[in-house]
Amino acid sequence: MRKSQARWRRLCIGVALTGTLSVPALAGAAYGAAAPGPFGPPGTTAAAGPASPANTTPSPSPSDDKFAQLTPAVDAQLDDAIRQVMQEANVPGVIVAVSAPGKGQYIRTFGVANKTTGQQMTPDLYMRIGSETKTFTVTALLELVDEGKLGLDDPIGKYVSGVPNGDRITLRELAGMRSGLFNYSADPDFYKAFTSNPDRPFTPQELLAFSFRHPVNFQPNAQFEYCNTNLILLGLVVEKVGGMPLHDFITKNVSAPAGLRHTIFPTDAAFPEPHAHGYTNQTASGQIEDSTDWNPSWGWAAGAMISNLQDMRTWAKVVATGTLLTADTQAQRLRTGPSGIPGTGYGLGIFNVQGWIGHNGSLPGYESLTIYLPEHQATLVVLLNTDIVHNGVEPSTLFGQAITQIVSPQHVFNLPQSTEPHASASSPASPSSPGS
Repeated sequence: MRKSQARWRRLCIGVALTGTLSVPALAGAAYGAAAPGPFGPPGTTAAAGPASPANTTPSPSPSDDKFAQLTPAVDAQLDDAIRQVMQEANVPGVIVAVSAPGKGQYIRTFGVANKTTGQQMTPDLYMRIGSETKTFTVTALLELVDEGKLGLDDPIGKYVSGVPNGDRITLRELAGMRSGLFNYSADPDFYKAFTSNPDRPFTPQELLAFSFRHPVNFQPNAQFEYCNTNLILLGLVVEKVGGMPLHDFITKNVSAPAGLRHTIFPTDAAFPEPHAHGYTNQTASGQIEDSTDWNPSWGWAAGAMISNLQDMRTWAKVVATGTLLTADTQAQRLRTGPSGIPGTGYGLGIFNVQGWIGHNGSLPGYESLTIYLPEHQATLVVLLNTDIVHNGVEPSTLFGQAITQIVSPQHVFNLPQSTEPHASASSPASPSSPGS
């Protein structure tokens, strides 16, 4: 099997083709699995059990728990660290923003947005955000919970017919990546269909068909496994209960109230200007290609969205603090169970990695990381134009780790390298990190 195909399937946790978490690749933002195609790496599993804090590392004492003042000297450290990651991981271009009240802000762009023309990265560029889409879809679902229109413990079969174990899998288990359903982006026929024609549109029903031809991986809530199929189902629930197409519901009820004016849920391959070109090796040939105009429909509710730095900086705090939700619903969202990844927990469409709350995203050609550290009201956003892993690690994770080692050494964003073999996609129990 081609390495690119194995990686695509591994992206299940984030979004194969759309995931991250190292867990997303083709499309996903990611949670903690290897690049997962549109929705994140597949194969991140952990035994179920009582909810537990995401950060298993003892909290540092207040005197030790500090966030760096963003002085010129610290800015220079960040510049050097980012350039080093770019060089080692061969990243064409990256946009970075770090800020915290009373600490200043750091906003930088590095490298090129277009390798052919040499166009430089700039802070205003639109980027595909992969599995970070999951945070929007689940927020939409939770708004409907707050309106009393559905319950998190409703079975998915109440809203969508034909789902394996549909009478037992709850909306909560779908949002928390504990359904046991097979990740459609891990299906070899899906991979072949996508890579043979990346311009092809997919419907949600077509995506589900790739999943439902497989037996379930485990019974509901038996363990954790990042899976894009879960979000496709939740997108259909939002449409049915919300009474409008998912892209309209999210625009009207999530993006607009949050003040996001440059965040788009596309219905085709259209990409607003200005935008960066994306580069991927998740291709039929395994060679690096320009994936800028590939159709993101295969990621849909799990990884299709587009945004920019300004909006993602706003969204980091909105989603982590629950601005659009009631306090009780936000508390349920942030409640995490075991993920199998030390220091990391996954709630309802959101992760907590060593205290940083948010999501990552990855889909062919692009990766993103949008996280918030409540103790310091700190925000970190990273947007880049490649999803090609370096020594098995997502480039967004490499940037997140390098940056947080400097600004928040007691809270280092350290999603581990996926243990899933690159040349094989047959390791269902391998832990992976969050992703698209």
